[in-house]
Parts: sequence; C-alpha cells; structure tokens
Amino acid sequence: MQRVLAIDYGAKRVGLALSDLMQIVGSPFKTITNNSSLILNIQTIIKEKEVGCVIVGLPKGMKGQMTAQTEHVLEFVEKLKDNNINVELIDERLSSISAAKALVEQGIKTGHNKSLIDQTAAAIFLQQYLDTQSK
Repeated sequence: MQRVLAIDYGAKRVGLALSDLMQIVGSPFKTITNNSSLILNIQTIIKEKEVGCVIVGLPKGMKGQMTAQTEHVLEFVEKLKDNNINVELIDERLSSISAAKALVEQGIKTGHNKSLIDQTAAAIFLQQYLDTQSK
C-alpha cells in the first residue's frame, strides 16, 4: 500500500499529515510555507514518502456554504490537478479548532505554534478520511 497525504491549505502556511503505509493511522507531518515552490515541494513529498492518495481539506461555512477560503482552496486544488496530482476533497470544518484544543490539552501553547495547529488539523481530517475508508 501507499501513504495518504492530507493538506490543510492556508494563505501563509500549509499543514501536512501522512498516514502509515497500511493507511490506518494519520499523523502530523510538517508545515510548509505557501510560496512559489509549494507545488514542487508537495511533488517531492509525494515521491519521497510513497504517497498514493492526496486529500485536501475543503473549508466551508458552518451551514455548508462556500466562503472566500473555499474558493482559494479550490484554486489550489486546480493547480495540483494541473500538475498531475490526483486529489480528493474532504470537509474540514472545525478541524483547526479541534487541533488547537487538542494541543492545549497536551499543554502545548498555540500562540507561537500556528504551524503545529496546521499539521494537526490535517491529521484530524486525515484520520476521519482513513476511518471512513476502512469500513
């Protein structure tokens, strides 16, 4: 099997999470800067980490409506597809809030650890994805 890569896309930072090779557990991987090398960096990770599936968190409003951030994510997904990266979208509502709460519960201060929130949020919706795939 191959890993699943989850991407929590943001204007400044992009949180990444990876599954294990058996696609059972999702873990925070790293946070990368959203810059002109973003797609290249993701392609490198896909190759180095044996990724077979990429999921991107789709932020929607609480009532499921499209937001400005939803549009930015959809534009990013199109860039991935233009570079031959197959992508699945997953609802990521509240994942960043859940990530921040989880980190606080572990005694990790979130004020200066925004990148940790991003990768933890990606791990949260990655695990949700993995759990639905195994049923």
